[in-house]
Amino acid sequence: MPREGEWDEEPDMDSLLRSERKHEWISEPKYKRMFDEIEDSLQGVMGKGKFEWVDRRVFDQVFDRSTLLALHKLMQQGEIETIDYPIARGKEAHVFRATSKGGPMAVKIFHTTNAVFKGLAKYIDGDPRFSGLSRRHRELVNIWVRKEFRNLKRMRKHGIRVPEPMFSHKNVLVMEFIGDEEAASPRLKDIQVDDPRGVFEDLLQTVAVIWQTCDLVHADFSEYNILWHEGEPWVIDVGQAVTIRHPSANEFLVRDVTRLTEWLGRQGHEAQVADSLVRVLDDPVPKLPPRVD
Repeated sequence: MPREGEWDEEPDMDSLLRSERKHEWISEPKYKRMFDEIEDSLQGVMGKGKFEWVDRRVFDQVFDRSTLLALHKLMQQGEIETIDYPIARGKEAHVFRATSKGGPMAVKIFHTTNAVFKGLAKYIDGDPRFSGLSRRHRELVNIWVRKEFRNLKRMRKHGIRVPEPMFSHKNVLVMEFIGDEEAASPRLKDIQVDDPRGVFEDLLQTVAVIWQTCDLVHADFSEYNILWHEGEPWVIDVGQAVTIRHPSANEFLVRDVTRLTEWLGRQGHEAQVADSLVRVLDDPVPKLPPRVD
């Protein structure tokens, strides 16, 4: 997901008033019944409940009619019990810590505004898995969710450390929560690792396995999209990943490897982009066991 900003501390009243007008449809009888059924499960994102954070604008930005309908279905099916608080946000989605009968999970809710997905069509066009599908905006968002779900499945099949995808419906993706009872695991950009060279080698091999074995390229591989969990890097935000047959696949691969070498440089070590790229393309990669849960 693109770079996160900081959470605003004070909600402004104009924003809250716009939010109230935007969600006037909730008072319509059929939607009011639906919302009443799930309101208690949304206390965290409404700035209520036991979680100590408040930014009511998140509700305005994320929870439109289509999203609430999708969440209502997943909650009625028992897939989600509560949505608690946001753990990440980017231009195209917010990610929330949520709970289910099995414990904590991550719920990624993709924004449905037209502006968000205009720049993302290039990651769908040219991907043979999604050729011939509708390019209407709402459908484009749903395609993106299915795309991330499939990319996660494929990467896990080949042993890549990525969250397990559990369910998806419309613009909502439910995944394994990477973290502990207290918080989500930190991004690589936010920590200092003891062995940067070793982490670089691990991640370069990950890029190579994704390319050579998964037949994919991440296309946004950086320290912003890597979590540090239990002493290992986990790759996240794989919605933009495309197959190696995509016309821009080589360009995306060069960008991924460049960003990885730049991260290593900021840790005080050096690696050449060209040499690293040759290793990704030509060095044999291990056959990793599937990640079975």
